[in-house]
Amino acid sequence: MSRKFSAIAAVFLCLLLAPRAEAGIYGDELAKCMVRSSTADDHVTLMRWIFSTLAQHPALQSMSTVTPQQRETSDRELAALIQRLVFADCRKQAVEGLKYEGSPALTTGFSVLGQVATRDIFNDQHVAKGLATLGLFLDKGKVAALYKEAGVPQPQPPAPTTAH
Repeated sequence: MSRKFSAIAAVFLCLLLAPRAEAGIYGDELAKCMVRSSTADDHVTLMRWIFSTLAQHPALQSMSTVTPQQRETSDRELAALIQRLVFADCRKQAVEGLKYEGSPALTTGFSVLGQVATRDIFNDQHVAKGLATLGLFLDKGKVAALYKEAGVPQPQPPAPTTAH
């Protein structure tokens, strides 16, 4: 679990820290179409590809056991997803985006799709449980001071639920 959590957390951070491509209305329309045309399974396909790609980095290799066969499968599945979204489901939006805004329109589309897929992954109860452990290592006083300095209320974690 910790191996997967570490890679997913890295993906999340990359998406948060990456500058959003500044596309116009055509890139935004492409992004909307890609999100609308994708499924939860498609989001998993994208996240698996990101995970298997990140796992190739020397600093992360010891935390994952992605086999070459899994990597190839992931590549093939993502290629099929891209082809379906760009060449079929959202072709009109992709053509207009490229025509009027260039490749940043595609970047915007996939960036937004990646953010939605990441959100789906992070909403999973197992991942949420893993994320909750991070709070054990944060200095609560420093977090409170940051929110106080910003002049905004500190969000409170949801109350634990009990199964009935």
